[in-house]
Amino acid sequence: MERRGRSGRSPVLTPDTYRRLMRAREFIDSSYQSSLDLGQISKVACLSRFHFLRLFRTAFNKTPHQYLTHRRIEKAKELLSSSRLTVTDVCFEVGFESLGSFSSLFHKHVGYAPVSYRAIACERQREPRRRIPPCHLMLFGLQD
Repeated sequence: MERRGRSGRSPVLTPDTYRRLMRAREFIDSSYQSSLDLGQISKVACLSRFHFLRLFRTAFNKTPHQYLTHRRIEKAKELLSSSRLTVTDVCFEVGFESLGSFSSLFHKHVGYAPVSYRAIACERQREPRRRIPPCHLMLFGLQD
């Protein structure tokens, strides 16, 4: 299935293996809000769990769990900046099962707590309006 690279350490991915890994990554992208485990994801790729783990890391430079966490955090950032959901609702909406782990992972990946990120995102969304003269905002019905 895979050939060893010249160093003998990391495998060279065949096109078929890469397609399987992409199918698994697409599965994560479409099911990130569900409770996923390595067994479920590796079945999508038709590979054993540990072989899949090794190949996924080789192909994407992160483990499936790291990729899933990254995907959930990205979706949480989107929801926090564009919806009125509470932080708790966002946490569960993106597939985390614990508000504490969500908050600490969010802070670790983004650099801000979810509440702080929302405040910053809201402020950034308002900034462009400040640069537009108020008479133009009123003319186009954009004034708050």
